[in-house]
Amino acid sequence: MANRKAYVHVYTGNGKGKTTAAFGLALRAAGHGMRTYVGQFMKGQVYGEIKALKGNPYITIEQFADEECLLRKEEVNEKHIKQAHDGLQRSREAMRSGRFQLVVLDEINVAIWFSLVAEKEVLNFLDERPEDLELVLTGRYAPDSLIERAHVVTEMRCVKHYYDQGVCARDGIER
Repeated sequence: MANRKAYVHVYTGNGKGKTTAAFGLALRAAGHGMRTYVGQFMKGQVYGEIKALKGNPYITIEQFADEECLLRKEEVNEKHIKQAHDGLQRSREAMRSGRFQLVVLDEINVAIWFSLVAEKEVLNFLDERPEDLELVLTGRYAPDSLIERAHVVTEMRCVKHYYDQGVCARDGIER
């Protein structure tokens, strides 16, 4: 797989399915013997995909957040900022290691929006990407600079959702 051309993907928008799409790509890659590193920003809970993939020799997942969700910018503190910076550094190490053919920065767009990491830091990350490494950036609020730099941009648009009727996230479906 070495020396193949790889691309940058952005999965963004207010609709459901961005993380799911990234994990689907990781599973597809694993089916072809490719190794994936997933750095999850803003997420510290145990999600179904983490349970299902535990022990998978092709997919490594690390989370860089508290178990409790960060919902508003006003809640951001130094600990959250440190977690995100540590996550970006761990993801950079994974990207540079040569062990992975696919790297996913899950919810990195939201981490930028919450000012946990600077947009420029993520652009620098893109500058360091080896040409043969596929990179996926997920999360709402993708900045224009990432959209411009990406080769594939998918916007998930919510047309209708039962959240609007008060239905909370359900195990196995949303988490």
